[in-house]
Amino acid sequence: MKQLLLLGALLATLPAVAQKKAAKPAPKTATVSAATVSRVVNALAADDMQGRGTGQAGGAKAAQFLAAEFKRIGLKPLPGQTGFEQNFTLYKSQPGPTTVVLNGQTVDSKQVMMAGGLTSLNWTSEDAKPVEVVRVAPGEKAKLGRLLHPTANTLVIVDTTHTRELAGLANYLRQGTMSAEAPQPFATVIVLATVPPAVTYRISATSAVLPLEQRNVVGMLPGRDPKRSKENVVFAGHYDHLGILKPTTAGDSIANGADDDASGTTAVVALAEYFKKKNDSARPLIFAAFAAEEVGGFGSQYFSKQLDPQQVVAMFNIEMIGKEAKFGPNTAFITGYERSDFGKLLQANLAGSKFRFEPDPYPEQNLFYRSDNATLARLGVPAHTISTDQIPTDGLYHSVDDEVETLNLANMTAVIQAIAQSATGIVSGKQTPTRIPPLTDDK
Repeated sequence: MKQLLLLGALLATLPAVAQKKAAKPAPKTATVSAATVSRVVNALAADDMQGRGTGQAGGAKAAQFLAAEFKRIGLKPLPGQTGFEQNFTLYKSQPGPTTVVLNGQTVDSKQVMMAGGLTSLNWTSEDAKPVEVVRVAPGEKAKLGRLLHPTANTLVIVDTTHTRELAGLANYLRQGTMSAEAPQPFATVIVLATVPPAVTYRISATSAVLPLEQRNVVGMLPGRDPKRSKENVVFAGHYDHLGILKPTTAGDSIANGADDDASGTTAVVALAEYFKKKNDSARPLIFAAFAAEEVGGFGSQYFSKQLDPQQVVAMFNIEMIGKEAKFGPNTAFITGYERSDFGKLLQANLAGSKFRFEPDPYPEQNLFYRSDNATLARLGVPAHTISTDQIPTDGLYHSVDDEVETLNLANMTAVIQAIAQSATGIVSGKQTPTRIPPLTDDK
């Protein structure tokens, strides 16, 4: 009798147990870690990173920090690689003292610029093979682009009416020019002077060519669908900035680059952590932190050469997301929005949320070709930059005042969360953005 009563009691509990199982709450929606966002952006923009300059100690320190983050998260190196650092070499041509005597008059050194890989030169107009002389008269355009990486020794005399036009170029050249290949042993000397009808000259100069070891930091999460193993999705940002600058009146000389682009690099780390925890990506996900963006986009160019562009279905390049966009909170813009359906696909996955992606509101800035998405975009990949920066009015851009304290970390985290949610269709293989027609120039 006791056994029958016990059996009855047990049977009576079964519906309650079944109901309890049915009432088990659904798993929480995955979220981007606000703690990770705060910790990483503060680390990258700290003074001890010294502005993460190309060829400077702070840049190397930032790369080591990011490689440790990728290891902590559990990313894997790219196939064939033993670690997360993708090494390459840049060459910096740094001009030294240059003396120019033009028609018997010594030219002020402030009016002289030099580019190229010739480490020493002594030119005179009486040489058996004098250098080519190019004149840029008043009213003519000073088209000097091809002469900044010369293939022949050239003297360029630019009329002083172009002084303001060439001010930026002068500053750029005096800081040294970068190239991905060792420069050829030629030089271009540019002189601002009244263009004479005939010219005699004596020019002497020295320069140095410095190899700079650089490193992208790249890791991946393999896809769970073997059929999509060659359908890579890239999440990227550049970790370099300007390094140490001339001190301001307040004494600050560190260009911390909190928004540009510690914010975007932080997003890459936070997204890697997010997708690792979800562990349900059908396509392989590649997470890249690029070096040398500020000196010419060399890191992303090198990275792009390591991939078959036909095996990249999309690139999320993240650049300066630390402040509210002009559209207000919970918004960001996508460069090149009209060039593929990338933006429309992302927005479709945000249905029901408060967040929205907008087309680039600054087309005159040509932002689509000014960031690390450009190389892959030119190769046909739907590679777009996501940003919130109000760049025409951003007074902190490329200054020592681009500090973490100027960022809105809550809004920044919301942007990263929106990127994560909007990427679900592409990551799962359910969405594939249209390709961009391959280009050979910026037109």
